[in-house]
Amino acid sequence: MKKILGSVAAAGALALLAACGQAPATSGEGASTTASASGSGASFKGCIVSDGGGFKDQSFNQAGLEGLEKAKSEDGIQIASVESKSDADYAPNIATLVSQNCNLVVASGFLLADALGQQADANKDTQFAIVDSTVTPARDNVKPLLFDTAQAAYLAGYVAAGMSKTGTVATYGGIKIPSVTIFMDGFSDGVAKYNQDKGKAVKVLGWDKATQDGSFTGDFTDATKGRNTSQNFIDQGADIILPVAGPVGSGTLAAAKAANDGGKDVKVIWVDSDGYNTQPDYRDIILTTVVKEIGTAVQAAVKSELDGTFSSQPYVGTLDNGGVSLAPFHDLDSQVPQELKTEVTALQEQIASGAIKVESQSTP
Repeated sequence: MKKILGSVAAAGALALLAACGQAPATSGEGASTTASASGSGASFKGCIVSDGGGFKDQSFNQAGLEGLEKAKSEDGIQIASVESKSDADYAPNIATLVSQNCNLVVASGFLLADALGQQADANKDTQFAIVDSTVTPARDNVKPLLFDTAQAAYLAGYVAAGMSKTGTVATYGGIKIPSVTIFMDGFSDGVAKYNQDKGKAVKVLGWDKATQDGSFTGDFTDATKGRNTSQNFIDQGADIILPVAGPVGSGTLAAAKAANDGGKDVKVIWVDSDGYNTQPDYRDIILTTVVKEIGTAVQAAVKSELDGTFSSQPYVGTLDNGGVSLAPFHDLDSQVPQELKTEVTALQEQIASGAIKVESQSTP
């Protein structure tokens, strides 16, 4: 299981080519970028705007910036970034980057969609990309970078149900938007699949897929809300929690650690970037991560503008093309039964092949 899932994540850059809305392959280590429709890498400027979570969120904002930084290292481009503090910053921040002659401006997150659309209309000679969202109506100079995270979250839900000792797991979100609820839908369906296969009745707190209603903290910044929400779940018996809330999820880690110090056994499933790498102080409680290869997708969008193949056709990351994955179990690998690993690997293959359809109202 560990080997297979790790291989899928590592192959993400190459597999992007197979995606809906093909993203170009990123250049390999040491490769140089030749002159293109937008000129050489040295004359190209790639830029990114964060949402309110900021670039140190250890989540999707940070991953997007890392994609640009990798393009700087490998493709020789110039980069610039602007961090938003509130929703009111989105439009002026995007405009600031346009005024700095950025060839490609990346907006990090669903919340920037309206502002990006307005700037795209006003600056038709600039190319834009947006993570986790589309713009309505579609614009010829905007490429959505989307991820069918329900697929990988389905695997996480199955693992959570199989690993729960209390028969209760939980999930919650930061803000109720499609890029959040898609995780929660997949997670719930994965638990339901485990219950169906095993004749169990593992409960999911925090989300009802049928009613599309559940627990949300209302932002992506206040870790105290994440800790309080998680403590409430723990008090109700949850021993595995999936926070879909960016930096708010650090509150879940703190709550789980405190509970474990008090004699419980609570684990956390992280999202976006592998929590084993981004949250080293909590490696002993992070079971796995529902990964989105955001950085790879951002770097590929840069490459497409460099080589003249940029298009507005959405890129959609899936299990099949490596754009989403379930991270290895790392230090907790020995605690996961081999039978469960084998079942999850089989589910992964069935989802990737289309034999199992993972559906969400927010599926891109």
